[in-house]
Amino acid sequence: QVQLVESGGALVQPGGSLRLSCAASGIIVSIYHMGWYRQAPGKERELVAKITSGGSTNYADSVKGRFTVSRDNAKNTVYLQMNSLKLEDTAGYYCNANRATRDYWGQGTQVTVSS
Repeated sequence: QVQLVESGGALVQPGGSLRLSCAASGIIVSIYHMGWYRQAPGKERELVAKITSGGSTNYADSVKGRFTVSRDNAKNTVYLQMNSLKLEDTAGYYCNANRATRDYWGQGTQVTVSS
């Protein structure tokens, strides 16, 4: 059974930082493309950042230079370091694992940026 468990979401002030974690079981994150997506109320889910099985990373333009995706193979966990948070970063953040026809999602963690 595959499980992706996100954690680290919180209420934070603009300019603050958070680190989200996605702990995986049932898969090996290093052989999957691991992505972080977010969805704000009334909006479509969008890709925020991705780290491929080869270690390449890519980011949405809106978070480039502020967010960093990384992977700890020993802990089988993927992280999203979020700095300089803005009001518009408020959303539910979801971890995704993708490999060929296999696609898994976590339950999400809420990030709220508010003063």
